[in-house]
Amino acid sequence: MAGSRYRIVLRGRLGERFESAFDGMVLEPGRGQTVLVGEVRDQAHLYGLLDRLRDFGIDLVAVEPADTPDEGTGPMSTTPPEADPPDCQAGGKGWQESI
Repeated sequence: MAGSRYRIVLRGRLGERFESAFDGMVLEPGRGQTVLVGEVRDQAHLYGLLDRLRDFGIDLVAVEPADTPDEGTGPMSTTPPEADPPDCQAGGKGWQESI
């Protein structure tokens, strides 16, 4: 089964020492966040990466296919789409603040 490239956006900046912990993913540091980019073989591999993030206590911001033109609105993104109810929008008291 062929894998897919994913972007996993994390809150905060991770040091390069974490790169080896994430199974061939490349760390791309940014302003206040780090993006893991790389090939994900299958759903089990993706869940394994997400479990490892949880185990390290790293805050997850978004998970999205890397080849999606609409960054931040992919099917696995934690960024709410525009059509969500107001309590799920930024600034509201919705799920976004609990991530």
